[in-house]
Amino acid sequence: MVTKGVSANRLELLQIAEAVAREKSIDRDVVIEAMEDAIQKAAKSRYGSENEIQAKIDSATGEIKLSRLLQIVEDVTNEATEITLKAAKRVKKDAAIGDVLDEELPPLDFGRVAAQNAKQVIVQKVRDAERERQFEEYKARTGEVANGSVKRIEYGNVIVDLGRAEAIIRRDESLPRENFRYGDRVRAFIYDVRREQRGPQIFLSRTRPEFMAKLFAQEVPEIYDGIVEIKSVARDPGSRAKIAVISQDSSIDPVGACVGMRGARVQAVVNELQGEKIDIIPWSHDAATFIVNALAPAEVVKVVLDEDVQRIEVVVPDDQLSLAIGRRGQNVRLASQLTGWEIDILTEHEESEKRQKEFVERTAKFMESLDVDEFIAQLLASEGFSSVSEVAFVDPSEISSIEGFDDDTAQEIQARARDFLERRQAELEKRCKELGIEKELGEIEGLTTEMLVALGENEVITVEHLAECATDDLIGWSERKDGETTRFEGFLDQFNIRKHQAEDFIMTARVKAGWISEEDLKKDEEPEEEGAQEQEEAPVVVPAPTALEEAEAVFSERPSAQSEQEDTPDKGDTA
Repeated sequence: MVTKGVSANRLELLQIAEAVAREKSIDRDVVIEAMEDAIQKAAKSRYGSENEIQAKIDSATGEIKLSRLLQIVEDVTNEATEITLKAAKRVKKDAAIGDVLDEELPPLDFGRVAAQNAKQVIVQKVRDAERERQFEEYKARTGEVANGSVKRIEYGNVIVDLGRAEAIIRRDESLPRENFRYGDRVRAFIYDVRREQRGPQIFLSRTRPEFMAKLFAQEVPEIYDGIVEIKSVARDPGSRAKIAVISQDSSIDPVGACVGMRGARVQAVVNELQGEKIDIIPWSHDAATFIVNALAPAEVVKVVLDEDVQRIEVVVPDDQLSLAIGRRGQNVRLASQLTGWEIDILTEHEESEKRQKEFVERTAKFMESLDVDEFIAQLLASEGFSSVSEVAFVDPSEISSIEGFDDDTAQEIQARARDFLERRQAELEKRCKELGIEKELGEIEGLTTEMLVALGENEVITVEHLAECATDDLIGWSERKDGETTRFEGFLDQFNIRKHQAEDFIMTARVKAGWISEEDLKKDEEPEEEGAQEQEEAPVVVPAPTALEEAEAVFSERPSAQSEQEDTPDKGDTA
């Protein structure tokens, strides 16, 4: 290689390496390494692929050194890659068994075919390096907002040119009724970057809550500086959103900071999101206060929290019901997403009827179970006792403190309650045996004897039967037809269990039935990677071989007479 054609172009070789590295934003050493690989491939073609050839380019002078590597051994089994110690000592006096001898090879002249192959190797190596650089760069930017221009639109997916790479905004990650044209500027949230065979795939979104949070951070200096914190965001993309904020400085109003002078800051975000209405909510440590704020602009009269299941019952004036629910349930749905609580909304009239009905039902239950008169049963119900088990195991002082009760009365009521529970448990266990309920089914944590009976009466008597169930089978479902909603009861509907509890019962049954393992269950509980769904493959940037084409010139210098004779059979080719 170090002959007049290439030796005259040593400096040019280094200049090309620098040009390619600069153009593709990759390390110059990577380009030189690609050139070395190309030379090695050409040398192996000339000297035989069985030889171990090494090419080195001096990064300072551009000089190319070709050498054959030979392993020093006692007995040679492969003459192409091994040499005896005796032969090696003729070249290198201090040679030893196990060393590698570097035998310099004569210069190599490139023909047209070799030059073309060399170019392909360099292009591929540089392209791989560029793709790796793109992946690392944008992987580090996951969670940031990217700016780019629309390059093309394919089947509703928007291909965005980010400058150094291309990204895709999938149709379901675009705002509804949002239309882009070629050359439009666009901002979006980088939510996933994945390695693909064709290069790194960068996925953008304009619908995710994180995008709105990032936009506010860009528009509101107090958020960027950490004085105001965004606690949560809930969006109905393109329509409405709620964002909860809190200030670390009591002198700064978090809502006012986000709204800005005459609404300038929030209006900038609204314009970017195609007119999406944004409610800015003050966050509170008190769940009830936060939920009341989140339901704005509706007024709230009363709230009843159930912290065990993160559920809250909200009572609003009769004329505020539609405002609290919002169009198509939008307001209450966003408030639920924002707070993380399940929200039930009732009017004052509905709440009054519900409480009265519950009171009558509890009174009747206590009269029947405890064998007491209506007056005593009403006293227990009015004091907040909701079940016989509460009466049976509560501290006796809580019953004796009721007006008109004493210690003896409290002890007698609790004794009756415990007797009832024992009789009820015996009846339920007997019923379980009659239904043929499998013992292993009763070992599932959370399933009470009453629940087992309810399952058995619906022909769910084994672990396999429960494993075959869907969540809707247990908690029920609703169907809307011809403008009317029909409610279908589930096997455990009467026990008011939540969806996640039903899922736990079913998944535990599937583990017990051997359908899945505990490890599979843990994997399912881990959050899935964004973008794990099927995605239409986005095109990647194909490097324009502008500087690379110059590399071909170095390897395509006019060959010597000997090379021309060797290349004669290929003169009809269009290499």
